[in-house]
Amino acid sequence: MAEPQAAWIAESDGVALWLRLTPKGGRDALEGVEQLSDGRSVVKARVRAAPEDGRANAALVELVAKALDTSKSAVSVVGGHTSRVKKLFIAGDAARIVKALAARLTPENH
Repeated sequence: MAEPQAAWIAESDGVALWLRLTPKGGRDALEGVEQLSDGRSVVKARVRAAPEDGRANAALVELVAKALDTSKSAVSVVGGHTSRVKKLFIAGDAARIVKALAARLTPENH
């Protein structure tokens, strides 16, 4: 069960994930969870790619797929294509994906 304002929510066929992307960020990395000024939680992500011709979105999909040990075809940008704040959907076993996200992004002993 997702917490209020969670950066991800398990759905029947996968997980919805909200991110704040920094393109041309110097490296490709997921850097934890932060709270936006409006109270929403998002995963902080950065990619080396520039936000031109969809390259930053493609790099983000590849980064998330690699981090969660899933295929790139299972990860899709479903909202915020031209915005820094994006909604992704990761298709697959929601329990496994949530466990991988939690292990990768939440501090120990939260």
